[in-house]
Amino acid sequence: MERKTILGFVLIFIVLIGFQYLNQPSAEQQKVINAYRDSVAREVALSEAELNRKQATLEVANDVLSDVHSEAKLREQFGDFAASAQGEPQTVILENDLLLMRFSTKGGRVESVELKKFKDYRGNPLILFGENDSRFSATLTTVNKRVINTGDLFFEIVENTVGRVIFRLRATDNDSYLDFEYTLSGDDYMVGFNIIPHNLNHVVSSSAGMIDIRWEQKIRQQEKGRSYENRYAQLYYKYYSDDIDYLSETKDDERLVKDRIKWIGFKDQFFSSVLISGDRFVSGKLNSYSMSETDTVYLKEYIAETSVEFDLEQPLGFFYFFGPNDYDLLKSYDKTMFSGDNIELERLVPLGWSLFRMVNKYIVIPVFGYLNDSGMAIGLAIFLLTLIIKTALFPLTWKSFMSSAKMRVMKPQITTISQKYPGQENAVVRQQKTMELYRQVGINPMAGCLPMLLQMPFLISLFMFFPSAIDLRQQSFLWANDLATYDDIIKLPFSIPFLGSHISLFCLIMTLTNVIYSKFTMEQTSGGQEQMPGMKLMIYVMPLIFLFTLNSFPAGLNYYYFVSSLITILQTLAFRWFIDEKALLTKLEANKKNPPKKKSGFMARLEEAQRKQQQMLKEQQKRNSKRR
Repeated sequence: MERKTILGFVLIFIVLIGFQYLNQPSAEQQKVINAYRDSVAREVALSEAELNRKQATLEVANDVLSDVHSEAKLREQFGDFAASAQGEPQTVILENDLLLMRFSTKGGRVESVELKKFKDYRGNPLILFGENDSRFSATLTTVNKRVINTGDLFFEIVENTVGRVIFRLRATDNDSYLDFEYTLSGDDYMVGFNIIPHNLNHVVSSSAGMIDIRWEQKIRQQEKGRSYENRYAQLYYKYYSDDIDYLSETKDDERLVKDRIKWIGFKDQFFSSVLISGDRFVSGKLNSYSMSETDTVYLKEYIAETSVEFDLEQPLGFFYFFGPNDYDLLKSYDKTMFSGDNIELERLVPLGWSLFRMVNKYIVIPVFGYLNDSGMAIGLAIFLLTLIIKTALFPLTWKSFMSSAKMRVMKPQITTISQKYPGQENAVVRQQKTMELYRQVGINPMAGCLPMLLQMPFLISLFMFFPSAIDLRQQSFLWANDLATYDDIIKLPFSIPFLGSHISLFCLIMTLTNVIYSKFTMEQTSGGQEQMPGMKLMIYVMPLIFLFTLNSFPAGLNYYYFVSSLITILQTLAFRWFIDEKALLTKLEANKKNPPKKKSGFMARLEEAQRKQQQMLKEQQKRNSKRR
């Protein structure tokens, strides 16, 4: 840059500095300027304060208008109960040695229930239902035709003592209210629940004479075997003067019940929530919904909508049962709290149809209960139960085995008849000769089948008993940690259709035992003769079916089947040891000299059927010969 240019910039800078210095205000002028600035600042501050004040006044006015509008809206919706439409929910606890119950002032309802004596399959406290799992509400109609749902309103706590809590839903005049009273004794799963009206005649309409109740609950998974537990999760209900019924356990179901109902039960495999109406449910709409298989918390959701007769001058009584599906416990209520009412809560325990239920009720449950109460290990109790039943059925088993032994020693003569009359055209003659031989030696072919049929009720009854026996729940034996579910000692990295992703060891050894028994029985029946390939295959097919079918069933059930099969094998070996088949054959041959004069009913009917069949065959042959 040139020297003259630099000099020019310097002179301009000096002139600007000098100009600013010469034109700065005096001290008096500076005071005037500062005073003016302060005055302007004060005016601005006052304007902002006034603006804020007006804004606040406007907001207060809007809030007042909003509150007035809100109160008017609540008044319009809830009528005399509008004051109870707002509030903050509070929690109240009621407990004894068995139950821990939490109540909410929102709706005055049971919010959650914990069963203190039990754990879920993860080892956590057993929560029958939690805060968001259940809902209960009663619907009232006011004199002004408003429909009031108690689940939307806030109750007051007017009493909270040991074993008793009262929630109050007040109307506007404070002297009209509806109380929800809950009572719990010191050692019981039964909870008293009363709906008590007070001076509500001018508030609630009495023309209908009914209140509607809606009860909902999600059923939690409590056991390890989700799919198996789901089979026993059902909505049960009892007609007032009739039998028990239930909704489907395998699919979503809905039932419109027009008759009176005594109680409604939301149950899973081992626990239930039951609402019992002392004044009888008039009718009901019941729904059961299955949760997704991917849901790891819930199995199903139940909804019950029902109506109950309601007198504004009288309390309305209910009972809740929150507890285990223990047959003896549930049965005891018919003798104590509900004596004469035939409440039949024990029907929540599925024990099979009438015949099988009777076997379980009068034989299996008393015997097993006695053994289990003696303090012995649960595995030993199951073993002794099986041994007692097998011993009681011994006469039938002996008769069946003797029939099989007779058929076996006569097998060579039956084969001779088959060889003498071969072919389909000789089928009737062959059958007649066989039956004639049986009649001569005194063999009834059905003698071995009938004893086996008589044993079937016990087999099926125990099949129903073990999955429902809560005494097995979380009881360990040998390698099984819980006899009420499968013992997955072998876990697979993949899933096999029908079998699953595990193998139950008790089920596996039960299957192997049945293979041995079937093979042994087949050899004894054949009498050393060659069997058809298909028959040989059946030795393995049936036990494999048992393996795939029972793999997810309780370990206690598979253990029972294993012990039962083992005892049967030992009995068969003992029979073979003590029975002299040569002497038996000699005795049967001796019967040919003095055959029984009177035929058994079965033999007579069979020979008559053979005679008719032979007659029809001859007529058919005659018709065929004429056509030719």
